[in-house]
Amino acid sequence: MADIAGANGTRSQFRVVGQPNIPGKLSPALATGVAKFGIDYVFPDMLHAKFLRSPYANARVRSIDATAALEVPGVVDLIPWTDPDIAKLSSQGESFGTRRPWLDNLADYEGAEVGAIIVGESEDACYEGLSVLDVDWEILPHSTNPLEGRKEDAPLLREPAPPAAPGPMSFGPPPPPKRGNVNFANTIAGDVDAAMAKSQNVLEYELTLPAFASVMPNPSGSAAYWFDDPYYTEGGKSLHIEGAVRERAAIAGMYGLPPDKVIQEGLFMGGKYCDWGLRKSQEVTPFLAKRYNRPVRCVNNREETFDFIMMQRYMYMKIGYTDEGLITAVDDFSIADGGSLGSSSFGSSGDHSYAPYHTLKCKDIRQQMEIVDTNRGLMYVSGQHCPFNWDSVTLALYLIAEKLDKDPIDIARLNLHGPESQDDSDPVPSFDLCIEAGRRLMNWEPHRAGAKTLPDGRKHGLSFRYQMCPRHSFSDYTSRLEYRDGQVHLPTQGPLFGVYAVECNAMVVAEELGLDYNDVVIDFDYREKFTPVGGGSDGTTASAWVTKECANLLKKQILERAVYEADNPPAPSFFGPPAPPSPFVGYKAEELDLGEGHIFVIAKPDVRAPISSVKGACTAHYQGKPPLAVWATDMGRKLDTMNVAFCEVAVDEETGIVEVLRFGVVADPGKVMRPTSLESQIDQVMYFSQGCQLFEDFYFDPETGVKLNANLIDYKKPTILDVPEVQKEFLESRAGNAAYGANGISHSLANTHLVAIAIHNAIGKWVDPPATPDKVLSALYS
Repeated sequence: MADIAGANGTRSQFRVVGQPNIPGKLSPALATGVAKFGIDYVFPDMLHAKFLRSPYANARVRSIDATAALEVPGVVDLIPWTDPDIAKLSSQGESFGTRRPWLDNLADYEGAEVGAIIVGESEDACYEGLSVLDVDWEILPHSTNPLEGRKEDAPLLREPAPPAAPGPMSFGPPPPPKRGNVNFANTIAGDVDAAMAKSQNVLEYELTLPAFASVMPNPSGSAAYWFDDPYYTEGGKSLHIEGAVRERAAIAGMYGLPPDKVIQEGLFMGGKYCDWGLRKSQEVTPFLAKRYNRPVRCVNNREETFDFIMMQRYMYMKIGYTDEGLITAVDDFSIADGGSLGSSSFGSSGDHSYAPYHTLKCKDIRQQMEIVDTNRGLMYVSGQHCPFNWDSVTLALYLIAEKLDKDPIDIARLNLHGPESQDDSDPVPSFDLCIEAGRRLMNWEPHRAGAKTLPDGRKHGLSFRYQMCPRHSFSDYTSRLEYRDGQVHLPTQGPLFGVYAVECNAMVVAEELGLDYNDVVIDFDYREKFTPVGGGSDGTTASAWVTKECANLLKKQILERAVYEADNPPAPSFFGPPAPPSPFVGYKAEELDLGEGHIFVIAKPDVRAPISSVKGACTAHYQGKPPLAVWATDMGRKLDTMNVAFCEVAVDEETGIVEVLRFGVVADPGKVMRPTSLESQIDQVMYFSQGCQLFEDFYFDPETGVKLNANLIDYKKPTILDVPEVQKEFLESRAGNAAYGANGISHSLANTHLVAIAIHNAIGKWVDPPATPDKVLSALYS
C-alpha cells in the first residue's frame, strides 16, 4: 500500500468509500432537466451578441460595411476587430498553442469567429444583422489534408513560427526550424539505427489515428452583468457571469479582477468531460455588458461546437524484435495535423512526454514528428482522448504475436518492464492480476487472423491492450471542513463538470469521521477555495487525499471539543431542563474516537454520545497535495496500477457490417473510491472509442475546405443501441499513492485501435478507422 504518508492510508475496513450507488448531490437536477447551464440564463433587459463567422476555410476580412446591418430592427451595434478595447482583450484560458490576438481579421478555419461582434435586442436580430453585413473577404489558399499540406509546393498557410516545444521528458537534438507548413518535434533515446541493425526481425506497419468531434452536450455560452456590490466596495463594480467553465479564475484574470469580485453561482458547466478551453462566447460578455451597461448573453449553436477532440495523425512504425518477441528498437515517424493557430499540442508534440514506449524494456526509441498546419479546425485543451498514440504499441504487440503465432498477452508481458525501472525484469503485480482476471472474464482463446468463423457465418475477431492508470498528483488543493450544529459541512465551489469529485470527497470525510454519507453536508459556494478537479477519478483521488488529511484534523478538534465541554458544562438555564452530564468527564481526547455517528471511549465502547452532543463549532483547514504519482514523475518508466481492455467483434463479409459483441475491462485503480463514477468513466471511454473506430469522421469539401457534416444528422455518433454492455471487473491492489492507495482511471482506457485490431483478427485485412461497411468491403475485395 503506497499511501503511507498520510493518515489512515492503509485502512483495511471501509464503511462508505467504495460503496456502490452513492447518489450525486446534483443528480436530481440533471435527471429532471431543471439544471441550468450557461445557455439557459436570462436576465432582465438583456442584450444578445453573435460573432461574425468565416464561411471560408482560410480568409481575411479586408473591410466591413455595417450600414445595412445597423438598419435592421433590434440591432444595437457592431464592434469591429479594430476597436481599441477589443485589441486589449486577451484570453486567460489554458492553451498550449501559439497565442494570437483575441479577435482579428484572419480566419484560418471555416466557422472561426472573425472580424466583428454584432449586438442586438434578440438573437434573431443578431442573425438577421449578420446576414446583411457587407463583408469584403480576401479568400486565401487552404489545406484540409495534412499529407498534402506538408509537400514543398503546398500553399503557405501561416507565417513562420518557433519550433514546436518537445515534451518535458524529451531527449536528443533540438528540432529543426519550421519549413513551409511543417513544424518538427523529435525525441530520441539510445542508438536506434544500431539497435535496429542488430535486431533479429524488423516489422514495419502504418496506422492512422482518426480525427473526431467533441460535440458538447450543452453548447458553450455565457451571460454576464456588472453591479455595485454592497459587501465589496473597493475597486469598482463586481461581475456576475454564468457559463464560464471551471472556476472563475480565468475570467477574473482576463478582466483584471480579484476572484472575490467575480460571481458564478451556477453549478453546471455546460461543456464536456475534461474541458479546459474557454470559448469566445464565454469570455466576451463581461466586455459587452460593461460597454452597454446592460446584461449581455452570447451563446453558440450546435453547429458551432463541432471542434476537435482529436486531430488526425498518420504513423509510420518500424519495430525491431527478437525471435522470442522482445522489442529491441522503436522508430516512430508521424505526420500530425497541427490544426489551426492556437490548437493544443495534445495529440502532437505533447505526446512525446506521454509515450507508451516508456513501459517497454526497450530503450532505443526514436520519435520524429511533423506537425502540419491545416485549416481543418481548432483543438482546444479539452476532452483529451488520452493517450493519443498508445495503440502504436498495442498494434506492435499484436503483429509480433501474429508473426510468431503467440498470444499477444504473452508478448505484452515479455516486453513490459518491472515496477521500478525499464531495467526491472520483475512482473508488475497489478498487470498480472488484471491479466488473470481478464482471461477469465473474456474466456480468452486467441486465434490467428481469419481463422475463426461463428455459427452464423460471420468472422470472429478479438483484441487486447494494456494501459497505466494515471493520477494528476501535481494538482494542489485547499480543503476546509466545518462542524457546526451537529453536522459536518464540506464547502466547495462549483461548477460540476461531470466527475462527481465532490461526492467522492464527502465519502472520504464520512469514512474518516465514522459518519454515514448523508451526514456530510456538501455546501456549494462560488467563493470557496476547494475545487476537486484534476482529471476524473485520478484527480479525485488526489483531492480526496487532501480531504482525508483535513478530516483527521477536524476529528481531532471535535474530540478535543467534546472533552472541553465535558469538563466545562454549561451553566443551568431557566428556560429548560439541565443538559445531561457528558459521559467523557475525566477523559483525554486521545482516549476517544468517532464511529457510527457517535463519540466513544476506545477502551469502553459502550461509553458513548452522539456527535451532535458537541455544541461548539470546529473548523479544519489543509492545503497541499499527496506524494507525486509515478505516472507524473516517470511517465511509464515506473509502473504501479494498471488496466486491461478486451474487444470481441463479428464481421459480416457480405455486408461489411462490424458488430462489437463484447467489451471487457479489468481495472486496478488501486482503491475503488466511488464505483458509480468508475463504471461511468469506463462506459464513456468505450463509447467514444467505438465511435471513432466505427462511425465518426469529418468530411471536407476539397474545393472550399468547408466541413460537410457539422451536425448530428450527418455526423454519426454511437448510441446506446450501438455499444454493447461493457463487462467490468475491478481490482484493488492499493498500489497507488493517493487516498488509500488509489490512482484512478480517467480517460486512459480510451483507444483508437482496439476495435480495429479485432477487425483485422477477424478478416486478416487492415481497415483504418472509421471501419464503415464500405471500407471493410473495399479491404476484403480490393
